[in-house]
Amino acid sequence: MSTPTSRLLALLELLQARPLTTGREIAERLDIGPRTVRRYVAALEELGIPVEGQRGVGGGYRIRPGYRLPPLMLSDDEAVAVSLGLLSARRLGLDSESHAAEAALAKIHRVLPPLLRRQVEALEASLGFTGRALDGVPVRSDAVLRLADAIRRRRRVRLSYRSHAGERSDRRVSPYGLVVHSGRWYLAAYDHGRAAERTFRVDRIGRIAFADGEPHEPPAGFDAVDHVSRSLARVPWAWEVEVLLELPYEQAAARLPPTLAELVEDGEGTLLRMRVSSLDWTATLLAGLGCDFTIRRPEELRTSVRELAERLRSA
Repeated sequence: MSTPTSRLLALLELLQARPLTTGREIAERLDIGPRTVRRYVAALEELGIPVEGQRGVGGGYRIRPGYRLPPLMLSDDEAVAVSLGLLSARRLGLDSESHAAEAALAKIHRVLPPLLRRQVEALEASLGFTGRALDGVPVRSDAVLRLADAIRRRRRVRLSYRSHAGERSDRRVSPYGLVVHSGRWYLAAYDHGRAAERTFRVDRIGRIAFADGEPHEPPAGFDAVDHVSRSLARVPWAWEVEVLLELPYEQAAARLPPTLAELVEDGEGTLLRMRVSSLDWTATLLAGLGCDFTIRRPEELRTSVRELAERLRSA
């Protein structure tokens, strides 16, 4: 038995397949009345699909010339999965500058059968997440798509870039991969002007265009996630910390995410390198690792550790 959603999608497919379709042809094909035909046409227009009507003999309906949209055929399970994916994207701060996730979710709601729509809306209203919502930095969809295309096709690109300090520059890069961390998009790439691998915030990238020249191939075994994680761990802060942990590398890596600290295997344990803004916070982090450690630098970190120990002892 056909549903309103399936008939609406069938109408869309019918309009795309013919230059002009009469209301009678639509009614016969979908087994609906003339009034329902007009209602379905109005529903397509609400979804942003430009349906044009021509009155009189030989008239009918057509989609505006040059506009084509493949029909999206979703089962109930697929519609729920897409809705949850869009909700998760908003929760993780991955929506675009144009709030595309919100708009896409609204469109899906409009084409769902009434019962399924009510169920999906109830799920959205009652669903909770254990992790906190992230305040992501929206990016332009066209920027992400162009960079992804360049990565797949192994092409150099020219791009304008604004640094954290507000300095603007033009770069020629060979993009390696896109990485999302804490609601922000990052590009791992080889910077031809600096002759080195670099990490770029995608929201700070302006113009993007393909460039001539052979791309720089990534090193064997290059991992974009690992590269970006290490870059974030080396972001300059007020203090540079170096601590030797009496902990095997595998255990240290399981307790400390790569975006937080750089870990290096050492004959005596694992060497931890971090850049932080608070030594008191660092002391708390070290105390929570559950292992002995030796502070190599800075000397001020020893004071923070001693003060933390005194507070814990008095408590």
